Amino acid sequence: MADNRISANLSATDRLAVMDAIATIRQKLPFLVDLTKEERKALPKLGDKSRAFVTKALEVGTQNPDFLPRSFDLDEMRRDMELFEALYPILLSLTQLQELVDDTAVAVGSEAYAAGLMVYNYAKASGKGTGLDSMVNDLGRRFARKTKKVPAKVS
Repeated sequence: MADNRISANLSATDRLAVMDAIATIRQKLPFLVDLTKEERKALPKLGDKSRAFVTKALEVGTQNPDFLPRSFDLDEMRRDMELFEALYPILLSLTQLQELVDDTAVAVGSEAYAAGLMVYNYAKASGKGTGLDSMVNDLGRRFARKTKKVPAKVS
């Protein structure tokens, strides 16, 4: 195989430890929510510029609470911002980890698929009469094309 970038094993023990660590993270963050695509799209986003805006707005509200309606919960705004700030480094770290895991899975999957194609091509080329015909046919089903139904012409 020409380009084998990854040659590693993940033991069952290590895999279980990683899954336990993920379970621990979920347990430590019991307040996590699952938004629908529509909900996510409808919400205003707190990016870098908005982050500074909210911080300043919180300070303005804290120093001048008299102009806010009594129903406005400044403490809840502060808790939301504190939670956002606490989650932000976790989000960055998990995003980076997720990208690494995803890239590794894509790369190792590609390597495995390329090796499978090589086995199939070698078996196809050299396997005639060696008892591999049924296995080659079975492997070849992966590439079988489905025929498209041609709509009947209406006269």
